[in-house]
Amino acid sequence: MQMIPCPHCGPREETEFHYGAAAGIAYPEQPAELDDTDWAHYLFFRPNPKGAMTERWCHTSGCRQWFTLERDTVTYEFATTGGRGLDTPDGGLISIHPSPSGSGLLNQRQEANPPTHAGSQPFRTGTGGRIDRSRPIDFEFDGVTYRGYAGDTLASALLANGVRVVTNSVNLGRPRGITGAWAEDATAQVGVDAPFVEPMIPATTVALCSGLVAHGVPGWGKLSTTVDDARYDALHHHPDVLVVGAGAAGLMSAVISARAGARVLLVDERGEPGGATPGARWVTDAVAELDSYAHVTRLTRTTAFGAYDDGFILAVEHRTDHLGTAAPAHVSRQRVHRIRARRIVIATGAHERPIVFAGNDLPGVMLAGAGAEYLKRYGVRVGRTAVVFTACDAAYAAAFALVDAGMSVPAIVDVRATVSADLREKAQRRGVPILADTTVTRAHGTDAVTAVDLSDDTSIACDTVLVSGGWNPAVHLWSQLRGTIAFDDHASAFLPTGTVANTEIVGAADGLTTLTACLASGRRGAVASLNGLGRPLPEFRAVPRVTERTPAAPAVCWYVPDPHGGDSTSFVDLQRDATVADIARALGAGMRSVEHVKRYTTIGTGHDQGKTSGIVTSGIVAQMLGIPVDAAGTTTFRPPYTPVTFAALAGRDRGDGYDPVRRTPIHDWHVERGAVFEDVGQWKRPRYYPRGGEDMHDAVLRECAAVRTGVGILDGSTLGVIDVAGPDAPTFLDLLYTNMMSTLAVGKVRYGVMCGADGMVKDDGTVMRTATDRYTVYTTTGNAAAILDWMEEWHQTEWPELRVWMTSLTDQVATFPVVGPRSRDVVGAVFADLDVSTEAFEFMGWRDTTYRGVPVRIGRISFSGELAYEVNVGANYADALWRGLIAAGEPYGITPYGTETMHVLRAEKGYPIIGQDTDGTVTPHDLGMSWAVSKKKPDFIGKRSFARASATASDRKHLVGLLPTDGTTWLPEGSQIISHRPDRTLPPPPVPMLGHVTSSYRSAELGRPFALALVQGGRDLIGTRLDVPVGDTLCEVEITSTVFVDAEGARRDG
Repeated sequence: MQMIPCPHCGPREETEFHYGAAAGIAYPEQPAELDDTDWAHYLFFRPNPKGAMTERWCHTSGCRQWFTLERDTVTYEFATTGGRGLDTPDGGLISIHPSPSGSGLLNQRQEANPPTHAGSQPFRTGTGGRIDRSRPIDFEFDGVTYRGYAGDTLASALLANGVRVVTNSVNLGRPRGITGAWAEDATAQVGVDAPFVEPMIPATTVALCSGLVAHGVPGWGKLSTTVDDARYDALHHHPDVLVVGAGAAGLMSAVISARAGARVLLVDERGEPGGATPGARWVTDAVAELDSYAHVTRLTRTTAFGAYDDGFILAVEHRTDHLGTAAPAHVSRQRVHRIRARRIVIATGAHERPIVFAGNDLPGVMLAGAGAEYLKRYGVRVGRTAVVFTACDAAYAAAFALVDAGMSVPAIVDVRATVSADLREKAQRRGVPILADTTVTRAHGTDAVTAVDLSDDTSIACDTVLVSGGWNPAVHLWSQLRGTIAFDDHASAFLPTGTVANTEIVGAADGLTTLTACLASGRRGAVASLNGLGRPLPEFRAVPRVTERTPAAPAVCWYVPDPHGGDSTSFVDLQRDATVADIARALGAGMRSVEHVKRYTTIGTGHDQGKTSGIVTSGIVAQMLGIPVDAAGTTTFRPPYTPVTFAALAGRDRGDGYDPVRRTPIHDWHVERGAVFEDVGQWKRPRYYPRGGEDMHDAVLRECAAVRTGVGILDGSTLGVIDVAGPDAPTFLDLLYTNMMSTLAVGKVRYGVMCGADGMVKDDGTVMRTATDRYTVYTTTGNAAAILDWMEEWHQTEWPELRVWMTSLTDQVATFPVVGPRSRDVVGAVFADLDVSTEAFEFMGWRDTTYRGVPVRIGRISFSGELAYEVNVGANYADALWRGLIAAGEPYGITPYGTETMHVLRAEKGYPIIGQDTDGTVTPHDLGMSWAVSKKKPDFIGKRSFARASATASDRKHLVGLLPTDGTTWLPEGSQIISHRPDRTLPPPPVPMLGHVTSSYRSAELGRPFALALVQGGRDLIGTRLDVPVGDTLCEVEITSTVFVDAEGARRDG
């Protein structure tokens, strides 16, 4: 998340700003003097240079001021120009040219009374692990009850109970087991049903908890229909140093930074610090020291999943998932941490890399490091007999640990011709043969591994294959920050290269393989960060001493060709069922980029984002093409690093928190009267008031008839209200509106239209002049905020010399139109001191009065064509005045009406709704409002565009009326309008469209349906007939004027 320097408020996050395009493109002083080409260049053409570009921005969530910035379009770096206006240095105009889960033998089908295996954990060791054996936890998986311990993951508990098949694969339906121990797992996808709901998540990252119910997911999760009532929130941090990863390097960086007094934030995705060595004495000491500092924050179970510009990192913390049913209701389940760090230390470790061979997707084939972790962390043997297949020394430690824990290891198969003497000695002491210069060529089995074939034409019976092809540094965050990586032949891996501003990458993430080297690297990262902060270094202390061996160089082994040919069961991406054969097919189709191969095969597009398959794909592509691995390159690492739920990203911005609900001051009255609401611009507006079981159709007909024959009242408090004040307010409004506002007399109201620079209608409403230097502008409900922003933009960027100020009054004013022939009686009864006669209170005038001592402003304005008074009062007094109007109207049968009736009434008079009867391509002339376009003003926004040839073309769409000739058919809004078809059949496509229906209603006044529509050359077609396809039939319609009721306007004055 990039920081943008506001010249008024300082650096702020980019989400607070609104982009306003290239700066320096001033509004022409004499638009009328430009020809169509030059005017089109002003409207539509903008520079797009490579490099520095001056732009205009508005700090919409801050000071609301517009200003100019210089941005490098390559690096996205900003430089403040200090300017407020948008003129070029010389003040001139810039010239712009133109299968069901759980089908394995060890899984049970769900039954009415689920069987239980609780208490039986045949693969659990008697002692050891980091679990709490004093706290057993029963859980349910695929309808069967099992038992694990606190500290288990769902995956470790399943393995302890002998469950090897977790689900089936997405495309081929092949059995899928557990291949990893954490986020690198590519197969063990489950859905969690309780105590929280997750449609698809790796079993390796699900903490075992009380009340856990889960099931295997065959490739595609299914969204729950149950509302997620868990809490989610977010927290902001601004540390001096952010350390991602609490392994050896990360802990060392955090400790040294903390000793120097820097504010440190340490995040780690596991529940326990220490990385590969949890519980080590030096880890305990380091954590204790960190926790003793008030300026250090340490977050566990927190995954940094996205890295962005200017030190911005997003992380998600799983706060209560591990607590299950014991989770406190007041604590959020997950929290997104928005971190803005001055310096970042990436200590994210490395992922073990598999070797691809035929049948490698069978349950029981697992990363060697995962097998060791299940034993060391969870006290679980991953099988009974394991063949270890490796290209590096790391797998030997796993093999030896499993033998010491009681597993049988009939062979360590090493692709390297030479194995270190100390490893041979340790293997010999345990009776484990080493088969050097040998490979596993195929795994056999149906639901799990039963044997493997070797390249020496022998076979070994086993139920587990532990594989290690080396280690890939977890450079995801580094790459997201645009850090580069390159293949290192000695490490047989892609390692970070170059530098990233204010960022260090250390430990295994930097390609280091020993604990001592990782500790030293962590110290170097801290020292570099402190130097960058200008902080003095703390007293030097040696890194903890550990005893370890230096591993021999790994070999490069990406895959073992299937001796039987085809490679169709040699799986590269086990989640996507993508094989070596698929890669060969992509290359055969002419693809050479790894990115193209990824898209062709879908490798790396699953939940694990290619943690184990991405680099292997690069290696296989290089091997098949006979090119260096570095030349093949890698796919792009993109956020998120691990899947993040939409609920966590939304946080509290859900429901009303995401789209705030605005209610008028008399909302409760509407609720009491049974109003049905609709959402309009975040407002809850009464749509209609049903009585006695009425549906909307009947209720609206009743309300319309009541208004036309008696009196009705509408809650119009949602209209946008903007106070425009200042000596230059008349000039400013003349520039914004198509008609004159400077000539409007105090005490009068005028309808006005606003257009964009392209001449298209933007908004409409009334303008009330309250003083020589003050106006009240009314906008449509949905456009209130946008119009205020638009007015500010023009003022600040084009005419800053005008002395005018805008203030929103929308929430401070309530407006109640009292409408109908008896409206004068009601208003006169409530405001006895006010002369409401036609002679004293003329149309489009306003008067001030009071109600019980409270100021009230009333305007003679009508959006229905009927006699009407718009009553305005401060929002705090709205309820009392509304009830007073209702009470005064009861003798006349006053009827509250909603937005649906309002729409019918205005449509009967041909009054358009902006955004419904317009679509961004409509001018005032198209609406039949040429009378609202001033011919006297030298300029206003949009005037020059009215002279363009396209704005006066004969085939422009005009707003017209439609009457179905059968007198009964209601035309769906949006229906297309076509030429009249004498044979009453719809021609084959494509069918030329002449226009579309914009508004359609049933009219009580007319006794029939009617509609408004935009039709090509519509005003020239009045009296002719066209067709509207409705379902499978053609409805014949007659083009009419837009005014259906009281064309003479006699009702306006009662």
